[in-house]
Amino acid sequence: MLLADALDAESGVVCVVGAGGKKTTLYTLANALDRTAVTATVRIPIFDEAVTAVHATESPAAALAGTTTWPVGVVAERERQDRYAGYDPAVVDRLAGRIRPHASPDEALADVLLVKADGARTRWLKAPDDREPQLPREADVVIPIASARVVGEPLSDERVHRPERVAALTGLSPGDRISATDVATVLASRDGGLKDVPPDAAVVPLVNMVDDDDLERTGRAVAEAVLDRAGDRIERVVLARMIDPDPLVDVVD
Repeated sequence: MLLADALDAESGVVCVVGAGGKKTTLYTLANALDRTAVTATVRIPIFDEAVTAVHATESPAAALAGTTTWPVGVVAERERQDRYAGYDPAVVDRLAGRIRPHASPDEALADVLLVKADGARTRWLKAPDDREPQLPREADVVIPIASARVVGEPLSDERVHRPERVAALTGLSPGDRISATDVATVLASRDGGLKDVPPDAAVVPLVNMVDDDDLERTGRAVAEAVLDRAGDRIERVVLARMIDPDPLVDVVD
């Protein structure tokens, strides 16, 4: 099985949220799949090197219609020298009908639209605030991400984005060591990894940075705890290491 298969990311509107490798996951998928576009509903750092071209435009459909080489990026504008601005989720919703399988292969503008739907400032774990995530209603798949490396770290803003939100979900206090169960609680919570996920969207959590045997054991502990907490909303959890040419480690279901 390939990473895209494990994540249900071979077609449709696929959104990533959380922390610990969102951008790397997007770009890994983009370069593994055919006719793939990368976009965002929030700010996104410059990613020109990860795609063949980036179109900063108010008309993403027109940009995709003229695309002949893949993968490509489509964003609202270049907001600063180091980042692009994303689209309002409603723009992505309008575009969703032109993405396979919602459109026929002959009419589809792309096979996959990959969407960065929140930010985490390069931390390894996060819980969303009141304005996050910015998920389009037409999302087909949502991938909540956390890093296996955050287990054992203290709850602080060095490794955790919005640590006060993580504390509220887990009962941790500042400085407490984060456990695999704590990470799972965040990923499986309706105020965490499941926040604002459309009811018809599949949810496939990803535990990233599973870079050695010890971290694989940690990742499995997180995955099993997620499945214990999520009921039938989550059927499997993917373990991966994006530093590897073959990034899929395993699927826990």
